[in-house]
Parts: sequence; structure tokens; C-alpha cells
Amino acid sequence: MTDPVLELLGAAFTHPGGSGVSGLDFAIAPGEAVALVGPNGAGKSTLLKGLLGLVPKTAGRVRIAGSEHAANGMIGFLPQTAELDPEFPITLEQVVMQGRYRKLGLFRWPGRADRAAVRRALESVGLAPLAKRRYGELSGGQRQRGLLARALASEPVLLLLDEPFNGLDQPNRDALIETLRRLKTERVSVLVSTHDLELARQVCDAVLFVNGEQLAFGPIDQVLTLANVQECFEGVEVEVDEHTLVVPGHEGH
Repeated sequence: MTDPVLELLGAAFTHPGGSGVSGLDFAIAPGEAVALVGPNGAGKSTLLKGLLGLVPKTAGRVRIAGSEHAANGMIGFLPQTAELDPEFPITLEQVVMQGRYRKLGLFRWPGRADRAAVRRALESVGLAPLAKRRYGELSGGQRQRGLLARALASEPVLLLLDEPFNGLDQPNRDALIETLRRLKTERVSVLVSTHDLELARQVCDAVLFVNGEQLAFGPIDQVLTLANVQECFEGVEVEVDEHTLVVPGHEGH
């Protein structure tokens, strides 16, 4: 039995203002991709940031690669909105090198191993030929893939993605899907927040439904059901097969 890369036992993450997500009991195996599904405000980003230590854990236990203290570079993160100014004079290669900073520590310059890791990360997202291109000259989809390369440059065992497919055109969407499939074969575990249930079917092995708390978790063919979608998304929009639907409430509600 392979030990999980990520394991949560009765965990909760709560913002100082009181909002958060609770009742988290699930595990992700090496090379497994899990779709994190729920409406806006359900706590998906809170969970991802909690795993990064950016939102306080207020209950339960969290283990990453068997430890309750993740080492530098163990987790890669692709945020929902990029914080980089496209006007800033920086190359794609330099952006991706930022993913090595936690491993480097203070007062160390990137070495041969760091440059090799950046090169591999760019190759993995199909952007190696654009390494010297100024980041702001790339298309929106290429920037998104570049930020994914930055997350991969630390050579993480767990990759957290917050709505990575929002606004991508089909070529960049397809490239991102192919990258995630390849990462799974390399035994990188993935937790990806998404509203797109069809995409979840294409890429993920399991699904985690949350709406303020964990509602359901398990293999995608067993848990991605109409009943769970109704419970999670009652009265809100959800995307299925590239069509946006409003999920009706349960009878009697």
C-alpha cells in the first residue's frame, strides 16, 4: 500500500474573519489527480491556501508526504490570478526561476541544478523555445502555462491549481490537460479547483465536493453524480460539457 502524498484527518481552515472550510477527510495518492469542486465562496481557495500555510488550520491534522511540516518546494501552487505585472521587464525563464527561490534560500545564486530544473519545467509545459521571451509579450494562455512551469520548477510532490483553465483558449487548454496527464505518470499528485465537470472527468481520478465543508469524496465514476452536484451547487451555475447550467434545488426545498 503506497503512503498518500496528502492526507487530511478532520481538518479545518478558518480565516481570522471566521469564514473557512471544515470536515476535511481525504487522501491523495502519488500520481493521483483530484478535482476540487464547489460553487464560488465554497472554500476551495481557502483549502488550497491552507495547505500552503497561508490560512490557519483550526482543527484536525494535515500530512504531506508523511510529515505535518512540508519541506520547501514540496508543494507547487498555481494561483487563480497572476500577481505578475505584464509590463515588468522580466523574461519567462526568470519567472520560472522564481519557483526555485524557496529551495535556494537566502544569499544563494541559482546553480546548474536550478537552471536544469527550470529548463525541464519549461519543456514540460511546451514553452522551452520561449524561455528568453519577455513575459509580458506572451499570450494569456502562455503566461498561465509559464506560471505552471514556475510551480513545477521546485520539483514538487504535490501540485495545487486554483481554477487553472479559466479564460484559456482551446490550444492552451489542451496543452494544460496534456501536461497534467504527463505529471500523473511522473507520480506528481494534483489537487485542481475547477467548475468544469467535464474537464474533471477528462483529467482526474477522484473528486472532492466542498461547500463550506466536505460534502463527498471518492473515485470520480462513483462520486461525480447528479445527487452530489445538486447538493453542492443548488441554485447556482455549473459548467457541464462546455455549457453553463443552473442546477435546480431538491424537491421540498
